Amino acid sequence: MSNLFWLTDVQMARLESFFPKSHGKPRVDDRRVLSGIIFINRNGLRWRDAPKE
Repeated sequence: MSNLFWLTDVQMARLESFFPKSHGKPRVDDRRVLSGIIFINRNGLRWRDAPKE
């Protein structure tokens, strides 16, 4: 599943300060969310066409 991530550890570290803080709710994996957004934009897909992973 790691081959689905589009951002490196260095890139994620630079973006961490922009992520919202958790307020009692468990957070989703930010890298996974950003990778999904990048995947959709690069491939010109609709959200429903994105793979579940």
